[in-house]
Amino acid sequence: MTEAALKATAFIQQQKPNFKPKLGLILGSGLGDIAKSLSDATVLPYSEIPGFTQSTVAGHNSALSLGDLHGIPTVCLQGRIHYYEGFNGDAVKTYIRTLKLLGVDILFITNAAGSLHQDNPPGSLMMITDHINFQGHNPLIGPNDTDFGPRFFGMEDAYDPELRGILESVSKDLDLHLAQGVYASVLGPMFETPAEIRAFRLLGADAVGMSTVPEVIVARHCGLRVITVSAITNLAAGMSKETLTHEGTLHHGEKIAHDMQRLIFGFIEAIR
Repeated sequence: MTEAALKATAFIQQQKPNFKPKLGLILGSGLGDIAKSLSDATVLPYSEIPGFTQSTVAGHNSALSLGDLHGIPTVCLQGRIHYYEGFNGDAVKTYIRTLKLLGVDILFITNAAGSLHQDNPPGSLMMITDHINFQGHNPLIGPNDTDFGPRFFGMEDAYDPELRGILESVSKDLDLHLAQGVYASVLGPMFETPAEIRAFRLLGADAVGMSTVPEVIVARHCGLRVITVSAITNLAAGMSKETLTHEGTLHHGEKIAHDMQRLIFGFIEAIR
C-alpha cells in the first residue's frame, strides 16, 4: 500500500502545493460540517484522489479538505469507510498513510457512538481512553509494509496520554462535560442486541460503534499520535424504548456538532 498512498499524496500536493498539515481530522456521522471552518480551503472529492474509496453511508461526504484551522494547517477527512460496506483494510491504510506522508503528526478522530451508561446520555461527548476490537478484523493482516512501521508494535498508549490530558483541561476551561471511557468497535451494519450490550458492559466497554479502531491501528503503526472523541447519539440497545436507526444517529450527531467543534477548536488553541 506504499504505492497507493504515495500516488494519493502526490496528487493532493499538486492541488495544494507547499501545504504541510500538522493536524488530521476524521469527521464521523453528522459531523462533516466542521470542515467548513477551514480557511483558504481546498476541497477534493475522494473520487478524484487516486486510491481513495468513497463511502456509501449517508452522512459521510467523501471529501478531503485542506486549509488552516485556527492557525494550524489541517487536513479533514469528511467521511470514512467501514468494513460492513464491503471494503478491506487497504482503503483504511491508504487514507491514514496518506495523512502521514502529507506531514500530519496528530490525528484527531471523531465518531458517533451508543452509550452503555445512563449517565452518559445522547447529546454528550466521550473521550476514548482505550478500545476493544470486536470487528473480527485488523487492517494490518497480510505482509507488513516496513516503510511505515514494524511488524509488531505495542498499543498500550494507542490514545495518546499527553493529548488526552490537554483535551481534558480544554473541556474544563470550556465548561463542557467530557466523559472518558472504553470504546467497543463492532462490525455492523446492524445495531447490537441487548444481550451483546450487557456482555460488552461486563467486559469493560463504555460506548459502542462500528468504526475508528481500524484507523487507530494503522495510525499507531505509522507513528501518528491519536486523540479520539465519540459523539454519543443514543443509548445502546435495550437501554431505552427508542428504536435505533441511522437517521437518529445523524440527527443527534448534528445536534452535538457545536460542542464537538468547540472542543476541537479549544484543543487546537492549546497545541498551537
